[in-house]
Amino acid sequence: MSEHKIKIGITHGDPNGIGYEVILKALEDSRMLELCTPIIYGSAKIANHYRKLSNISQFPIHQIQSPENSRSDQVNIINVVDESLKVEPGIASAEAGKAAFVALEAAVADLRAEKIDAIVTAPINKATIRSGEFNFPGHTEYLESSLAENGEKALMILATENLRVALVTIHTPLATVASEITTEKVESKIIDFNSALVKDFAIPHPRIAVLSLNPHSGENGLIGTEEKDQIIPAIENARTARINCFGPFASDGFFGSGQWKKFDGILAMYHDQGLAPFKALAMDAGVNITSGLPYVRTSPDHGTGFDIAGKGDASEESMRQAIYSAIDIIRSRRLHTEITRNPLKKQYVERNKKDNVVLDLTKSTDEA
Repeated sequence: MSEHKIKIGITHGDPNGIGYEVILKALEDSRMLELCTPIIYGSAKIANHYRKLSNISQFPIHQIQSPENSRSDQVNIINVVDESLKVEPGIASAEAGKAAFVALEAAVADLRAEKIDAIVTAPINKATIRSGEFNFPGHTEYLESSLAENGEKALMILATENLRVALVTIHTPLATVASEITTEKVESKIIDFNSALVKDFAIPHPRIAVLSLNPHSGENGLIGTEEKDQIIPAIENARTARINCFGPFASDGFFGSGQWKKFDGILAMYHDQGLAPFKALAMDAGVNITSGLPYVRTSPDHGTGFDIAGKGDASEESMRQAIYSAIDIIRSRRLHTEITRNPLKKQYVERNKKDNVVLDLTKSTDEA
């Protein structure tokens, strides 16, 4: 993609939730336009409705047909939903779910076509968005299905400035989590997490903590054997691949003692094991990041907020941080690509101890 101000596509999420409120509150600060060109996928009519309902200040919103027509000095919006859609703050409806999917589908299509640089998704209602076209537990699985190009697997990461938690299983029922904790899966998530920390967060040689599945890390098999049979072998394999990973750590003591502060990333086995302590520590600043795919997607770490929709009480901080994170990840990936494009050849010689022969590693095997 040619050099330009970063274009961030923002999907409106469920129009009966707090999506529009947090989007508009995050974008009413004109300084956001110095960092990116925001493009909302939704409805100008609904945006204006929520602006009045939530008493959000007036600022220009430029209606466009395509990202190519966006203005870098204004917030832009692409109308992708039926203007006759009835807005009912706090009400879950099939119509609102369909509107959420239409916006998501349009943004993903423009992302694949490289018309925008990243997407930031406002929260959806997982029940009402489900249809023949969207039969997924959540955004992450849908994006993996839509955006993976060479069999990549999406990695869900919840992040703040000093805390990053990734998940081995995502929206998996607790009753089946243990069966999904295999050595191969845990190892692949460690590898993917390490890659994300390097490429997306610009952390060289990251330190990764791996949590246990069972209480007290299984107590050497007394409270479960997944640690001995699956998790520890995965950690050892990753170490062999020169990844700095440690554990398994029991989650309660790990977070309760503050040990998490010593690591760049934490790999949890299941959803609530990682997200419950994360949200307790992150407050309003947490961001949900879909890593592992060729494209960038971030999201606030909260839900639709039906209980406060339309009341003007929603905090925009997580949405603001989600936009900032998308910008940072794009820049970090571009920098990583640039500095690793043409690596220098090794410029030293190494002695073959067996034959006491000096090998010049700057030459091919035949030349040496």
